[in-house]
Amino acid sequence: MALTFPKIYPILDSSFIPTTKRAEFLLRLGCSLAEAGVTLLEYRNKTGPLVELIADAAILRAALPLGQVKLILDDRADLVDQIGFDGVHVDAGDMTAAEARQLLGPERIIGTFGGGAAMVPDILEAPVDYLSIGVVFPTRTKQVSNPPIGIEGVRRLREAAGPGPRFAAIGGITLTTAPAIIEAGASLVAIAGGLFRQPDPADEFRKWAAELK
Repeated sequence: MALTFPKIYPILDSSFIPTTKRAEFLLRLGCSLAEAGVTLLEYRNKTGPLVELIADAAILRAALPLGQVKLILDDRADLVDQIGFDGVHVDAGDMTAAEARQLLGPERIIGTFGGGAAMVPDILEAPVDYLSIGVVFPTRTKQVSNPPIGIEGVRRLREAAGPGPRFAAIGGITLTTAPAIIEAGASLVAIAGGLFRQPDPADEFRKWAAELK
């Protein structure tokens, strides 16, 4: 069966998680997201200790049922099996997509960066399930060095790549701009701060789901 993706790709960065009552917050958040209909979520922790990453992952896996919600780990392909996640997102400086695929096998989800101003050379041959593209707009969530590509940049990348690759557009996307980004050629939109900086992320997700149905 072909792998299907939703149009919304939430990214939970560790910076959105409070340091006090962390476990209670994550359990409550995860359960509310599952009830809201989230079926794909990336957990990203680039600065915390390994013990924190593993503890957070265990709570998320418990709150977001296996088979109902696919969980993606940022960077650490070597931990995916240990924590029971469904896949990994790797970028420059991490394990390559080919190495991640060799490690995790054909059934896991693997994503990597596909391009900004232009497609990354030879990236369309990478053994991945999706390519992130952007940043589309300025973002506070992730440190980037390249300028935003805008909606027209999404369109150019789609024209360059053809209809086949699954694109996850990322960077400063809002509920207002998301439909135009999908229309320009993105398969799904990744949202981090736009979701997890809101008072009720689950309720915000419902708004996005209604807009992009």
